[in-house]
Amino acid sequence: MNATASTPMRPSRPLALRLQARLFLALLAGLALPNTAAATPAEARCTTLVASGNPQYPPYLWRDPADENRLTGANADLMQLLAQELGVTIELRYVGPWGRVQEEAKAGRIDLIAGAFWTQARTEYMDYFTPAFHQTRSVIWVGDKSRLSYSRWSDLVGQQGVTVINNSFGEAFDRYAKQSLKISQVASLEQAIQMLQRGRASYLIYEDSPGQAFLAKLDIHNVKMLSPAVANENLHLTLSHKSPCNTGELRGRIARAMHKLGGASVLPELLEKNIQLWRQQSSLVK
Repeated sequence: MNATASTPMRPSRPLALRLQARLFLALLAGLALPNTAAATPAEARCTTLVASGNPQYPPYLWRDPADENRLTGANADLMQLLAQELGVTIELRYVGPWGRVQEEAKAGRIDLIAGAFWTQARTEYMDYFTPAFHQTRSVIWVGDKSRLSYSRWSDLVGQQGVTVINNSFGEAFDRYAKQSLKISQVASLEQAIQMLQRGRASYLIYEDSPGQAFLAKLDIHNVKMLSPAVANENLHLTLSHKSPCNTGELRGRIARAMHKLGGASVLPELLEKNIQLWRQQSSLVK
């Protein structure tokens, strides 16, 4: 047999180099495709931020009667102003009672909480933006025939209190209450008011404006507010640590926008507008 004829044909060197180059480019393209596809949902996700908050908090937040999966109120309006500043969409959703809202933020299933007091425990799962956009007063509520004499925290010792689950009244009072007071926690403000009326609690702790709004809606006139306030606490916007959109760039943009909106003092005007809206909606329900 002719040895030359049995030797396999080899491609010329230029052709071999071209084939290697094509193979290398094909491999690069194959590796790049998964990365590109994976980045797209995250980018799309961060064009919309999901927010929630305490749904029993008029005139700040409450469930929209026209769509009970949405929240409305002064804080909701503030979130729309923030959305305009950021150039993104902010959806304010009802996800359950206040305790559930905090659990959803902890798990990263919502991005923002539109109004929360600062506590050390909450900083473990969400970032707080400053300045605060509003300050609220937490007060003691009692039946109109109550003989409870209140002027300082120690006056509550030995009395049975009630509030809404996972509510905070500032780090100092929360610590004192845990050590010295008896306070039951229930799922809703309406349930807490009913406990007060039925004598199952001597006092209720809740913020002044939301408390007054709910009493008006329920047409209750035999519950009164005592002075002085238990605490004066700031309302902050917060961002979940586990939000896929929580980046240094976004936190910076939100901080600048909230500083601008806070300096413009927009919330008093939004509150007045939403107090009127709550009254109108409450009168329709009666």
